[in-house]
Amino acid sequence: MSKPISRTLAVLLLAVSPLALSAYSESNAQEADRFAGVEIKVVPLAEGVAVLFGAGGNIGVSYGPDGTVLIDDQFAPLTPKIQAAIAGLGAEPVTYLINTHWHGDHSGGNENFGKAGALIMAHDHVRERMLGIQKSGRGNDPASAVEALPTVTYHDGLKLHLNGDEVQIKHMKHGHTDGDSIIFWKKANVLHMGDLFFNKMSLPFIDLDSGGNARGILAAADKVLTMVNDDTKIIPGHGPMATKTDLIAYRDMMKTVIGAVVKAQGEGKSLEQVQAMKLAGQWDVNPDAFIKGDAFVAAVYKSVQKPEHVDDHAH
Repeated sequence: MSKPISRTLAVLLLAVSPLALSAYSESNAQEADRFAGVEIKVVPLAEGVAVLFGAGGNIGVSYGPDGTVLIDDQFAPLTPKIQAAIAGLGAEPVTYLINTHWHGDHSGGNENFGKAGALIMAHDHVRERMLGIQKSGRGNDPASAVEALPTVTYHDGLKLHLNGDEVQIKHMKHGHTDGDSIIFWKKANVLHMGDLFFNKMSLPFIDLDSGGNARGILAAADKVLTMVNDDTKIIPGHGPMATKTDLIAYRDMMKTVIGAVVKAQGEGKSLEQVQAMKLAGQWDVNPDAFIKGDAFVAAVYKSVQKPEHVDDHAH
């Protein structure tokens, strides 16, 4: 069932009770209020390339004579602010939209941009998950509206030749989710990592229910480090802009924690015993972090218990 239909059905069902309808309106108003004070901060990175910071995943944007490319789009109520920020760059409305993965803080604006004419692209698994198809014990999430779905999907990646640059889109297997993509502007030397990289504001979130795995995040960091140099500007999924040095530190943290968890598992330690070792303690420094040490170590522990993914496209 698509979101617009289910929403309409909810209103019809709630209409039998004025009190319930009032509660429904109030929840919608609260969602709007939640984003009312959000400002979209625009930071130019290179000629025709910028990053937008708001609420949710960081947004990449490139623009020029061939159109405007948007990487992720945060939450639906923020679409007008994002569109205004893009216009403020002197850019045309969004022509192409690429989702780094399927989570709502990165794809919540898809329906709005899709209706406005953007061509949406993402990995095959992103479309599957947005259709409500889950390959895990989590069950089905509500399907997205048709206009929100990626209409161009790929398995390994794509190249776009736009605005005088080569935009490389590469799938990174089983990292944050099973549908993560990185986007690299070759000439501009800017790379968007999506949620494969949480920079300095939280330990990584590994969505095990969406096919994520700690080893995949480590592999993605290793792969990206072969693509970048000291001048590359790296856009993380969350947190401030990053450099190759920041990504090396992140990779080393992942390698250290995974290695320590593997060793502890080999010694027969339980999850609780491993969590008590505080293996991520030196990096668990933000009291407001989205993911704290125990949750991160639990995700790593469960990741390394799983067999290596051999066929990424097996369902």
